[in-house]
Amino acid sequence: MSFQEPIPAGGIEKTSPDERIARTGEPLEFATRQNLDEPETAGVPGAKEPRRPFGRWFRETGWRHIIGIVMLIFSAFPLVYVLSASLNPGGTLLTANALFSNINFGSYIALFQDPLRPYGAWFLNSIFIGLTTAFFTVVLCALAAYAFSRMRFTGRRFGLLTLLLVQMFPQLLAVVAIFLLMTAIGDIFPALGLNSQIGLIMVYLGGALGVNTFLMYGFFNTVPSSIDEAAKIDGAGHARIFFTIILRLVAPVLAVIGLLAFIGTMNDFLIASVILVDPDKQTLAVGLYQFVSQETARNWSVFAAGAVLAAILPMALFLSLQRFIVGGLTAGSVK
Repeated sequence: MSFQEPIPAGGIEKTSPDERIARTGEPLEFATRQNLDEPETAGVPGAKEPRRPFGRWFRETGWRHIIGIVMLIFSAFPLVYVLSASLNPGGTLLTANALFSNINFGSYIALFQDPLRPYGAWFLNSIFIGLTTAFFTVVLCALAAYAFSRMRFTGRRFGLLTLLLVQMFPQLLAVVAIFLLMTAIGDIFPALGLNSQIGLIMVYLGGALGVNTFLMYGFFNTVPSSIDEAAKIDGAGHARIFFTIILRLVAPVLAVIGLLAFIGTMNDFLIASVILVDPDKQTLAVGLYQFVSQETARNWSVFAAGAVLAAILPMALFLSLQRFIVGGLTAGSVK
């Protein structure tokens, strides 16, 4: 049997929040809301919130949506245009202005039927050169970053600044020097000279340090040095600490550097066009240019089809490694 307090004859008794808490034990938030005559549905899941005026919505969040939509259209239009051009059998860009007006997969078939332009060989060459360069770039940059981060030696700061300053000069300045160097090396070691994929990989690895090392260096500094000290107490040396402990902790930045190195190698045209001469050894960036390089035999439809297929692998790698990208790029920015 329960007893209730009598209600005054004048209606519901208005009490202060403190008195209500003392009498009923209700939370302060609930008591305050009831005392201010707020609706009972406030904060209730599923209840409809009052719609904000358009002007207020636009000032707070609406303008962000508009900017996002404009940037999305600006970024997606070139991709949609290239895809539409690859499905248009006309072979010119003028006939591709009407998006998806004519759909035909003949350009994709023609890519693999021209013996003078072996698209399949170009694709395999690009994958081989890109993956090899990415792997050794990660290894070299990780070793250099670990040395700069964990060891103290004379010329450490000078070495870091030198790596950064060297990257400020564009590759175009080194094309002549690279050509002469590869020509001289080819006279002694033909496997590392001109028209050699291994020689091209060596050139890429020569410029792998720099920004990549700086990015890894900042990430390595976020790993506490107490982990190294604890491992040294247990008898571990630098090699064991690096390969069994540090590499596992810096996996995000390793994925980022590998992805950036792979995409940069796949997109490179200047260095690859100077070193690789034989069509069977060329990469996609150099080989695709042959479809539009001749004034009287340009086929933009086949060129667009090759570009669409070439973008599939980098896009797949980007989507598979995207969880590492944000963490790998930003974790080393602050201490």
